[in-house]
Amino acid sequence: MVVVAIIGILAAVAYPIYLNYVKRTRMSEVLLALSNCRTPVAEVYQSGGSTGPGAGNWGCEVTGPSSRYVQSIATDPNGKIIAMAQGFGDSAIDGKVVTLVPLVGSAAANAATDMGKAVTGWRCGSLADGTTIPASYLPASCKGA
Repeated sequence: MVVVAIIGILAAVAYPIYLNYVKRTRMSEVLLALSNCRTPVAEVYQSGGSTGPGAGNWGCEVTGPSSRYVQSIATDPNGKIIAMAQGFGDSAIDGKVVTLVPLVGSAAANAATDMGKAVTGWRCGSLADGTTIPASYLPASCKGA
């Protein structure tokens, strides 16, 4: 009986950890969808032009569900990529967004002033950029840096 009780206690501790792991694994699909927009946004910045294409016109947006866990992919006028999550069965994630922002130098790219410059990096999962999915579900590479 003692062994059964110990196994029950271990299961009660391990199960929530396992569920969190599963959600973080599923989140990788959402981040992969964000990554598909990186190349078009970077190419538009590097090719120059007087202004950016505007919100929703960067060439990588998806208005309907693109996968089991991605409800939509959108862009803003400066090329910020926004993915809305779905299908997690968790209100902390479903309908919430994660963002990926192009950087020129150390600042967020600005379509009005940075056309013709190279995108030097990306900032993922920053609350300041509009990410609403809790950081505990995001991988270490996507926690606002």
